[in-house]
Amino acid sequence: MDTVATAIPEVGEEVGPAIDIACANVTKVFRDFWLRPRVRAVAGVDLQVYRGEIFGLLGPNGSGKSTTIKMLLGLLQPTSGRIAVLGKRPRDVGVKKFIGYLPEESYLYRFLSGRETLEYYARLFRIERQARRERIDTLLEMVGLEAVQNRPVGEYSKGMQRRIGLAQSLINDPQLLILDEPTSGMDPVGASQIRELIATLARRGKTVLLCSHLLSDVEDLCDRVAIMYGGRVEAEGTCSDLLEEQDGAVIKTSALPSDVLDEVRRLLACHAVAVESVRRPRRRLESLFLDIVERARVAGITTSGAGNSGEVAAFLADSIPATTAAATGGVQPNPSSGEGQAVDTVLLDKLVKR
Repeated sequence: MDTVATAIPEVGEEVGPAIDIACANVTKVFRDFWLRPRVRAVAGVDLQVYRGEIFGLLGPNGSGKSTTIKMLLGLLQPTSGRIAVLGKRPRDVGVKKFIGYLPEESYLYRFLSGRETLEYYARLFRIERQARRERIDTLLEMVGLEAVQNRPVGEYSKGMQRRIGLAQSLINDPQLLILDEPTSGMDPVGASQIRELIATLARRGKTVLLCSHLLSDVEDLCDRVAIMYGGRVEAEGTCSDLLEEQDGAVIKTSALPSDVLDEVRRLLACHAVAVESVRRPRRRLESLFLDIVERARVAGITTSGAGNSGEVAAFLADSIPATTAAATGGVQPNPSSGEGQAVDTVLLDKLVKR
């Protein structure tokens, strides 16, 4: 495998951001009953996700995103290649308590209420009783479900189920949050609130791996993205680098009188520059929608659905668990470079605690 040479620093040396996910030449082949290769779902994927960033994993259906996520979670074993998650191998049970996962479908116990659902998952993490109660209260407020917390989740709308699913993924105060279609089924208000929540969690030092077919969400949120097709990463980088058009320019001014506009056209024509279009700026439909809903709320109009999301829960602290901090010292170049790089196998040896 071709790799990019990476200088490994001495222990304690600060040279760059920590890496919470690293994949080196990861391949997954599904086989039939006779162990014959049937589907190559992932082929030679190299990825690095840095601490505190929001990383978008994109691609059409069948591109290998879900298989990649299942390998990161230790639910599937790669056919070849190596993976490090928070400094350990994905199947290491000890790393699970630092991971939060929201799957594409909210598989919830429909006869449990929202509060009982969070109580159940908090007990799985053996969270002490008083802390458990406080976390559940703050999470229900944070996702806007405190008013319907005692209703069975089977009566929730799909958007409300996504909200309780997100709260469930945060009950253990994870360092790494893997979100698969987090705003699926949500109205524009809820989607906007969840996007702001995800951005706030990243500012607090959480690492977010985001999969979504809503590309506007990805463009608004993600620091870097990788686009998969046919099991391979076809493009990787920052949104600004990937989306910038090199053959045009945009100049934004206040409204121009017709005579000034004519003068600008003449000046550009002198330099053989054609004006392709002149139009007034437009708001995004989402922005208009949110303004109308906010005016209705201010006017005192009530709704029986989910309410406004509250502040981010205080227990989702800025601090990084000592075990993961020790395991994943920063050793890589600046992620803002937007350059896709192969992962050095020596780096994985350093990232994975044996």
